[in-house]
Amino acid sequence: MIWNTMMGTSILSIPWGIKQAGFTSGIILILLMGILTLYCCYRVVKSRQIIPLIDTSNWEFPDVCKYYFGSFGQWSSLLFSMISLVGAMVVYWVLMSNFLFNTGKFIYNYVHDINVTDIVPGTNGSNKVICPSAASGHLPWNRSVVFSADNITGFTLFEKWWNKSQTVPFYLIAVLLPMLNLKSPSFFAKFNVLGTVSVVYLVLLVTVKAAHLGIHLEFHWFTENEFFVPEFRILFPQLTGVLTLAFFIHNCVITLLQNNRNQENNVRDLSIAYFLVGLTYLYVGVIIFASFPSPPLSKECIEQNFLDNFPSDDIMSFVARIFLLFQMMTVYPLLGYLARVQLLRQFFGNAYPSLFHVLALNLAIVGAGVAMARFYPNIGGIIRYSGATCGLAFVFVYPSLIYMISLHRAGQLTWPALIAHIFIILLGLANLIAQFLL
Repeated sequence: MIWNTMMGTSILSIPWGIKQAGFTSGIILILLMGILTLYCCYRVVKSRQIIPLIDTSNWEFPDVCKYYFGSFGQWSSLLFSMISLVGAMVVYWVLMSNFLFNTGKFIYNYVHDINVTDIVPGTNGSNKVICPSAASGHLPWNRSVVFSADNITGFTLFEKWWNKSQTVPFYLIAVLLPMLNLKSPSFFAKFNVLGTVSVVYLVLLVTVKAAHLGIHLEFHWFTENEFFVPEFRILFPQLTGVLTLAFFIHNCVITLLQNNRNQENNVRDLSIAYFLVGLTYLYVGVIIFASFPSPPLSKECIEQNFLDNFPSDDIMSFVARIFLLFQMMTVYPLLGYLARVQLLRQFFGNAYPSLFHVLALNLAIVGAGVAMARFYPNIGGIIRYSGATCGLAFVFVYPSLIYMISLHRAGQLTWPALIAHIFIILLGLANLIAQFLL
């Protein structure tokens, strides 16, 4: 359950994050961030047990924050929890727009027998890999463009009304906004298995593509190269920002572990889940980066959503987008429900005070998703900003402060423990600041 819940959209940006950090430093950062976030999550799980003389069996982590920090802890934990939820919903909207666009494009081209060749620079052959960054002018490219279609006018009209950023994000409103207004999204919870199926299929896709493309690696430790990035890059905080959200489950881990029949196995199960998540991220990130065909392309071509490096007419990528589209369309109302419960219950004492309140909240959330899909459809950027922001509170600051305060009250706080946990807090702060500097 924890693995399935933690594995989300961040997996699509891990190869891009490794590119930003460098291959060697990327692998090291995934391992270190996995260990660090696991420790902080362990501190969250144990936070209720160190409160004396009070029954905390029904408490969530915001309740623990309220106990230690009063109303500030209560409201700040709500704020950062909302940032994580709304940030995830914004990423979902951008990705759903992307997947819906590519799915519609695949179907239209297939039905109308439209052949578009070399519009996006890429490799040749049946397992084509493309470089959208070069086509958009962000990277140099000198290849000619050849376009052939039976009906140029029809295709041009389709391109006008089926645009990834200008039209498709608005089409999703008609489907998803009514779902968000349902009083209980329990129906969509039944499709949770789609998340596991999607991740397993992505691993299969990565494996098959790598088997056909082969390994393309050269090690340049600190210098730039036409086709390869250095092993260590100053942009590495962009990966740590993505990983903060990729390993983020701290605001709901207590709830998830409450379902364990044997509560004494919570730490073991949590460790196993983090190990599996880290292994999945490492496998997908390393394989995609290593097999990316450079030359003729550059590793800089790796997109924030690695599926964008495969053309819309690629069958395996088409199936992956269909899986992920339906999975996200079922998870999105659940995230909206969690946001509604946390926010409206806090302000009005009721998760559904009226249709007007719920509709106003949902319009604001949907509007944020549409705006980002329209003007800033960069999932890597959204993930790292929201991850570093909510992670500062839930991953680095609150678990460490609560542990230090509990030790101090018990007279057991030592200098090594104090220094270690202050260092964790400073790491979280540096992680957030670095997102806005790089």
